[in-house]
Amino acid sequence: MSSHARRPALRRSGSASAGAFLVMLGLVVAARSGGAQSLQAPVVPQYGTAAHLGVASCSSSTCHGGAVAAVGGPVLLDEVVTWQERDKHARAYAVLLNEKSQLIAHKLGLKDAHTAKICLDCHTDNPAEAERGSKFQLTDGVGCEACHGGAANWIGVHTVSDNEHGHTRNLAAGLFPTEDPKQRARLCLSCHFGDERKFVNHRIMGADHPRISFELDTFTQIEPAHFRVDDDYHQRKHVADSVQTWAIGQGMALAQILDAVLDPKRNHDGIFPEPVLFDCHACHQLMSADGWQPRPSQGLGPGVVRFNDANLVMLRIVAGVISAPLAQRLAEQGRAFHLASLQGDQQWLQAARDLKATSLQATDLFAAHDFNDGHTLHAILDGLVREGTKGEYVDYMVAEQTTMAMGTMVQAMRDAGMLKGEESANVDKIMDGLYAAVAQDERYRPKLALDALRRVQSAAR
Repeated sequence: MSSHARRPALRRSGSASAGAFLVMLGLVVAARSGGAQSLQAPVVPQYGTAAHLGVASCSSSTCHGGAVAAVGGPVLLDEVVTWQERDKHARAYAVLLNEKSQLIAHKLGLKDAHTAKICLDCHTDNPAEAERGSKFQLTDGVGCEACHGGAANWIGVHTVSDNEHGHTRNLAAGLFPTEDPKQRARLCLSCHFGDERKFVNHRIMGADHPRISFELDTFTQIEPAHFRVDDDYHQRKHVADSVQTWAIGQGMALAQILDAVLDPKRNHDGIFPEPVLFDCHACHQLMSADGWQPRPSQGLGPGVVRFNDANLVMLRIVAGVISAPLAQRLAEQGRAFHLASLQGDQQWLQAARDLKATSLQATDLFAAHDFNDGHTLHAILDGLVREGTKGEYVDYMVAEQTTMAMGTMVQAMRDAGMLKGEESANVDKIMDGLYAAVAQDERYRPKLALDALRRVQSAAR
């Protein structure tokens, strides 16, 4: 079984109260390609003006509600069944009815979890009241239109069979381009981190909401696919490989967290900076523990709360393979950003603007790059280990991202025929050790994770 295929099991291995590895409220949308973009980024579905018609509008047995997948043709026609039976998105609203969710709501001073906007915005498709069709139901959870956009304007045109121009017509009518890794990252991160309208802040975490972790390729892979990537799919959509998806996701995630730094409504909690922007384990450790270790790339001393720069570390690694000047600029701006946190708000905010601009430049570069070759894969794998050797993985959240990245690299090597048979099986066993090393954040030991990383590197040669 592949590393990607085993990833869902990781969500069950950790401590739920501590936010175990890959805890999530729902998985990302299952589209894996890099399609064309408009000059203006499309509106995230929940914020659009087109009416959301509800899952029932897609569920006819002659549309997407078939009991079994269709043979031939451009779509499977059983997408709703896949969503209902295998997709956590379908159960996201029901989670709000359980005892833990109600307790979280009570701690936050909310009447209940299943009516509070702060909960509904991510646990269900929650457009404005005026944009809900007659068949729309909040209880559907994160349904079709939460990811694909309000269907009022495109539900008719998307039924026309036209492989050459059909998808372009659908996008023009308002279908959200989930096949584009950049836009998919924006969409997924709007819940799996937050945006300017909904934000999972530290107070929600403090009320015992699980810590949210996200990585675009991993979450794409473990989302139950409701499409088939065949010749027809390639004809309609440009397909991004998994490493490109991972790299783009890192840049978009860093930009999203820096957006929060730059947003005056989100970057402070009273007189304090918003704690969710920082590495959880910079504070959440035993007072008696001799836990502090330096991070060379940051230049910060003990007692300083460290910004969560896990995505920045990953971005530096892939940039180092694609463009040395870009990697150098990310390193310099990243260090300046960390040090500016000791100088004052204006310096920190300017450093955040500079770093965000570079992260988006990196994302554009990655979107145009072909990652599907052995040299690139090995170079990224080596970079992942090299950063750990430098001491960059003393923080859990960096090691968590590194583990997901390593899973992507191993699977990409397997897909490219670089890992076969006994060698592939051996790498999988070593990957199990790496997953185990980061399975529980409270028991994380950097040396164990780095040793496992080195073993993966050696076995994948």
